[in-house]
Amino acid sequence: MSSRKAFALRIDAKTLAAMHRWAEFDLRSLNAQIEFVLREALRKSGRMKMDKSDNP
Repeated sequence: MSSRKAFALRIDAKTLAAMHRWAEFDLRSLNAQIEFVLREALRKSGRMKMDKSDNP
């Protein structure tokens, strides 16, 4: 990713805990896991095309 933007994310505690467990299982930081989930959802819905440079 060439450019990154920071922003605040409001998320309920149960969802945050689940994301944190998933991130630990996948050996990613929580931030990297959230980015991964968002990219995958966008790709699967056809809202964002991926190229080789988009893979972490």
